[in-house]
This record gives sequence, structure tokens and C-alpha cells, in this order.
Amino acid sequence: MAIIHHTTLSPTKLELLAEWLPLRPWYQGVEKSARLAKAGGFRLDDPEGEVGIEFMVVTDESGPEPVSYLAPLTYRGAPLEGAEAGLVGTLEHGVLGTRWVYDGAHDPVLVEQLLALLAGGAVAQAQSETDTLDPTVEVRSEGRGVPAGLTGPGKVADTAAGTEITAGPAGRDAPVLTLTLSRVLRPGTASGEGLLGQVLAGWSAADGAAERGAFAYLRA
Repeated sequence: MAIIHHTTLSPTKLELLAEWLPLRPWYQGVEKSARLAKAGGFRLDDPEGEVGIEFMVVTDESGPEPVSYLAPLTYRGAPLEGAEAGLVGTLEHGVLGTRWVYDGAHDPVLVEQLLALLAGGAVAQAQSETDTLDPTVEVRSEGRGVPAGLTGPGKVADTAAGTEITAGPAGRDAPVLTLTLSRVLRPGTASGEGLLGQVLAGWSAADGAAERGAFAYLRA
């Protein structure tokens, strides 16, 4: 169970993301620093209780039109070996001290818990409350469904639309499935050939309207 500490962060998550987002290939703004507002999200629990896992939605209003982005983040008490490419930055937590913040696409704890969520082996937690489920997050099974026991990340590739992560059954060398994170959020569901499952959740648009769409989906 993740414990949510309501305390100070320096820099804040939004300040870290404002510098990191414009460096991503899927960023649609033109400014070197984004102007962000928190717009929603949820959490997952690390079974070992060591890593914070948050699926954070932020809306950038620096461009001509507001754009909402998904930032799946992990928070660690020490650097994650081999994940230098996924480091967003470090911050000082008022209770826990220095935290290393990673793009969760590069963190096996987040990826495997997201795969477990898709397979029905994990449940979404409220973003800002301890030990509270988030019933608004929907896991939708498609086709033959998502098998249990998937591992990842394998190869991580950013595209103009999102991030693709290879994953596969535990104990096998060759990854066989593709987990996609929808970085630029749009209302609606994922569709198309090979779809096995998707996670649907909501966020608030810049004008306050409630939006809902696919945060992540798995294809064969």
C-alpha cells in the first residue's frame, strides 16, 4: 500500500516535467519550457512497497491550444541502474528526502504493475489518498485478453504519438507483445487488430470539461 505524504517537494513535480516534456518526440508544443497544470491521474502499488507509481496527467497551455499529456512516473530512494535514459530528475521530499523520479516506461516496477492491472492482478489506487481505490479507472479486456505473468520493459521506443514497450511472458527471452502508453491524451478508446486490453481513465480539460480515454493498451 502506497502512503501519500502531503508535504513539500523541491522542485515540484510540475517544475520537473515542465523542463522534461519539451524534450520528448511526442511533445506538441513549441516552447522550451511547458506551462503545466495537474489534470488527473491515478496510482498503482508496488508489491514490495519501495517504489512510488503514479500515472499523472498534465495539461500544457504554452501553445496555441491546450494539450493533455500522460506522464507515468516512478519515485525511488536511490538511482535505478540501467535506467539513465528514463531519469526525469531528482527532488527533495519533505518526509522521504531525495527521490529519483523516472519516466515509468523505463522502470520495470511500473511496467509490470501496469501489465498486472491489464491482466486483472492489480487495482488502481486514488492519486492523492492513501489506501483508497479509484473506481473510475476501467480495465477493458479485448480479444483473447491479457495473460498473467507478463514482464517488461524490453525495448522502449518513443514515437510522435506515444511510447511503445515490448513485453513478454516470464521465462522467455523474446518479447512478443507491445504495450503502448498514450502520451498525448484524446477522448475515446483504443481499437484495431491484435488488441488484448486497455486501461481507460479520466482527466480534466483546460476548460474544466471531463474527458476520458485510453491511457495504455496492449497488442499482440
